[in-house]
Amino acid sequence: MLAFVLVLRLGWEYSAYRSFVSQPLYYTHATILNLYPKERNGKHYTVLKLHSEQGRTIYTTTWRKDLLDGERVYVQLLPTDRIGFWDYLGGMYCKSHLKRIDPPLPTLRTHLERWIADQHTDPDMAAFYKGIFLASPIPRRLRKPIAQLGVSHLVALSGFHLGILWGVLYALLLAMYRPLQRRYFPYRHALQDVGLVVMGLLGYYLWLTGSPPSLVRSYAMLLVGWGMVLMGIELVSFTFLASITMVLLALFPPLIVSLGFWLSISGVLYIFLVLRYCQSSPKILVAFACIPIGIFILMQPLVHGIFGVTTPWQLLSPLLSLGFVLLYPLSFGLHLLGQGSVLDGMLLGLFSWPKNSSEQLIPLWGMIGYVLLSLLAIRWRWAFYVLLGMAVGYVGWVYLS
Repeated sequence: MLAFVLVLRLGWEYSAYRSFVSQPLYYTHATILNLYPKERNGKHYTVLKLHSEQGRTIYTTTWRKDLLDGERVYVQLLPTDRIGFWDYLGGMYCKSHLKRIDPPLPTLRTHLERWIADQHTDPDMAAFYKGIFLASPIPRRLRKPIAQLGVSHLVALSGFHLGILWGVLYALLLAMYRPLQRRYFPYRHALQDVGLVVMGLLGYYLWLTGSPPSLVRSYAMLLVGWGMVLMGIELVSFTFLASITMVLLALFPPLIVSLGFWLSISGVLYIFLVLRYCQSSPKILVAFACIPIGIFILMQPLVHGIFGVTTPWQLLSPLLSLGFVLLYPLSFGLHLLGQGSVLDGMLLGLFSWPKNSSEQLIPLWGMIGYVLLSLLAIRWRWAFYVLLGMAVGYVGWVYLS
């Protein structure tokens, strides 16, 4: 049934694609997500990554030098048949003419972005916090040290962030709910009532951030997982993960070509594998060692099949991920109090550590083999140990040799 819905949705998207490429001119408003300075034949130009008001990712070039990340532009696109269907879904290059720079729309999001920026004197820190709170674009100069520290997953909003927010919101609301429950409605189920409010708040947060693919996947899994817990159904299930993946692809076909989405799904797969094969280990060991270290190691071959940036500082990633569990809600609270810059010095010092990096990319055939072995590990324990051994060997070779 889900496969049938996916085919129908792809058909709808293909119809929209044919309509788009058949037009000689196409006008749209778009937000500049990133700018990439380039040089050709001694001339400097800029590649723009745009997010259109129709939800499409568009790459284009311009000679203009007065553009900034996050600006809203009105652009004339020049579609051609050279744009492929999968490019249309995931991120197409299209020639264009920028007609004008529009003032940002006065929305709650823009108000929050200004409120965050006003609390920081350093523009990189303002961009960092807007990124981890609102999924705003991270400037190129800051993305490099973040990648070199191996914490790009902490900046791109995902299930990690939603999990932290769920825990904090649920704990705060439960503390207010318990006294009322004991006095007025002891027959009510706290997980149902408080959970419903938290899911509503997180749904609004998802909309506020612009619904990035990894966050859409995370929210859907959290929503269904909450329902499964209420019904007493097993939560850590590979069938559950596969079903959620199919539902999201059927509802949002562009996710098929979203790297962020598939890396997010891979992260959850490895969490489930670690939980399955570490069932007999103490829970505190699983939470603070097996999961952060295991996920880091198991994800490395996949990450290096796509991103080549490699530095020994990335070995700090599991420790920094654990620290982020405290940093994220703490920084939220500090910004609510108007004291968001308190941790700026510490973070700027951290981002200054990496100096140099190398490029290590796994060939496509190696990544495909690793993915197939990961799927076999769902069924067979021996495959998981082979997978883990390969990942450990790869990490040792890349970082310690």
